[in-house]
Amino acid sequence: MSAEENQVEHEQIATSLEVETIEVNLFRSKSLWLPFRSRGVFGGQVISQGLVSATKCVDPQFSLHSLHCYFLTSASSSTPIVYEVERIRNGRSYVTRAVKAIQNGRIVFVMMCSFQKPETWQPGHQWPMPTVPQPEECQLEESQYIMMAERADLHPKLAEFYKLAAAERARSPIEIRIAKEDDIAEDGTVRYMYWMKARNIPNYDPPFQRCILSYLSDMKFIMTAARTLGLKRNSQGPDALGMVSTLDHTIWFYNNDFDCGDWLLYVMNSPRTGLGRGVVHGRIYSRDGKLVAVTSQEGVVRAKVRGPQDVNESRSQSPSAKL
Repeated sequence: MSAEENQVEHEQIATSLEVETIEVNLFRSKSLWLPFRSRGVFGGQVISQGLVSATKCVDPQFSLHSLHCYFLTSASSSTPIVYEVERIRNGRSYVTRAVKAIQNGRIVFVMMCSFQKPETWQPGHQWPMPTVPQPEECQLEESQYIMMAERADLHPKLAEFYKLAAAERARSPIEIRIAKEDDIAEDGTVRYMYWMKARNIPNYDPPFQRCILSYLSDMKFIMTAARTLGLKRNSQGPDALGMVSTLDHTIWFYNNDFDCGDWLLYVMNSPRTGLGRGVVHGRIYSRDGKLVAVTSQEGVVRAKVRGPQDVNESRSQSPSAKL
């Protein structure tokens, strides 16, 4: 049975992003999602909940144009996160807010947000949207996982992994369809492209649309660096992926009338990896070809190999090292 034929009830994006006001400039999460085989709460949810909190502290005439954030440590899904908003600056054209995400007395995440009175009369330009199949022609990601799980030559443990991954994707408030993977651009760079949208949402106002986009902007992103290196999660050889974890994340918004309930094309590439880190860049287009947001992220990207220090420590602890 295909994923389309076996739809399960998914979480609503509004539920994922909801925060409650507990005091002036203080907000608290209501739900937190720990992805399958993840070390901590989904980063996109922390970004978007922090952004919802910051937006509640800004005059509606200002629109978010950028956010810059750092993930300091993994957040637990068992304890609510408290978001503390600091009103850094109120200007005539721009206002700035700082957000600290606190859990068990520790700061786990920090973010700076800048809001602008849009200057729609100014000139502009954009890179064109790549040519890809329409979303209706593209495979649903959970369908791909189900097909992989049903392969006769697959190890039972790996088949179970794909079944769990498919079930998690079906429950997600964000639907993903694979537009192109391992696509080679004219300049030789490898690109990964996905259609994404929030499932079954009303036409939210622009401030909340930006919060939804911030949520989905973290999906598939840092794994682009690992995949460009050829690292795989379920491998035991030299191509085995040891760890991926986001360090920082940035979004620049250049459109105020997109709809996350319709398809957005997310184009990703990784210009550099090394030293246990990787950087990825992204462009998010509306279905009609408008470049609505530009993203960037750096994260820990490690192969499952031991460094010289680990090898030396292992030798120093072995009986033969004392001879």
